[in-house]
Amino acid sequence: MKVAEVGEGGLREYLAQPGLALDFGAARARIRTDLPALAAAVGSVYSNFDVEPAEGFFDVTASVRRARGPRRVLRPQIQFVADGALPFEPFPAATHLPFLEWGLNWSIAERCNQHLLLHAGVVALGDAAVVLPALPGSGKSTLTAALAVSGFRLLSDEFGVVRLADSLLLPMVRPVALKNASIGVLRALAPAATIGPVFAGTRKGDVAHLAPDAASFASRHAPARARLVVFPRYATGSATRLEPLARSRAFAKLSANSFNYEVLGADAFDAVARLIEACDCYRLEYSRLPEAIAEVERLARRAPSA
Repeated sequence: MKVAEVGEGGLREYLAQPGLALDFGAARARIRTDLPALAAAVGSVYSNFDVEPAEGFFDVTASVRRARGPRRVLRPQIQFVADGALPFEPFPAATHLPFLEWGLNWSIAERCNQHLLLHAGVVALGDAAVVLPALPGSGKSTLTAALAVSGFRLLSDEFGVVRLADSLLLPMVRPVALKNASIGVLRALAPAATIGPVFAGTRKGDVAHLAPDAASFASRHAPARARLVVFPRYATGSATRLEPLARSRAFAKLSANSFNYEVLGADAFDAVARLIEACDCYRLEYSRLPEAIAEVERLARRAPSA
């Protein structure tokens, strides 16, 4: 059964106890909440996910619950709980879904050190996977989401998960966080796509989430081989500029865009080296999203085969 088929009342029951089990591919989470509004938001952005048994191993069991204390009524706040610990200060109650997603990101980055975790979007066209590493604010998530609604398979937005043994990319299929103007841009680009509620005035501005499509979720256990590394950068008013990047330079930039490269040491070095060796590497500056999509698609269609 899919999350979308459970119904609002049934989803609230799952999220209360024993928890809603979510299989992202490279990681599994069990989430709980006592907030009806968060239950509705989860139902929208995880609509294509299966409802699975809530027993067994999970990389994280996370709860978002009402904060306790004297300000509970006047200034409602919420807490993120990861396996019984409180890693963050309380957030405003109105930011429930962004808080859950940020908390899951932190938990995965802290715990999944059996793989190299790149700060990168990953999509695939046929057999050609495209890695999109970038610093926050570079337009990575916007471009990743745009490609995902334009015929590419979504593997990940926040984490490019590299298997250490062979440098294959493992899917980490989760909602794509959109910020500020990119929300309207994606709605215009793909009116049929499912975008969850907009949360205004968060610490990162206005935030909404693109739900992964059914095909991407169904392929969450299908690894992909990287064939392209594209470093995107959004620049207001810029012409679309694509230029090749030397593999040595791409190696340095990709290593720097990692959550746990230093933790993994030589294994991470070898994994990035194998990945880069199999890829053509580019810089992409853009302001017009359709042109950026067309450039990435052109590169993916002519990417080297296995």
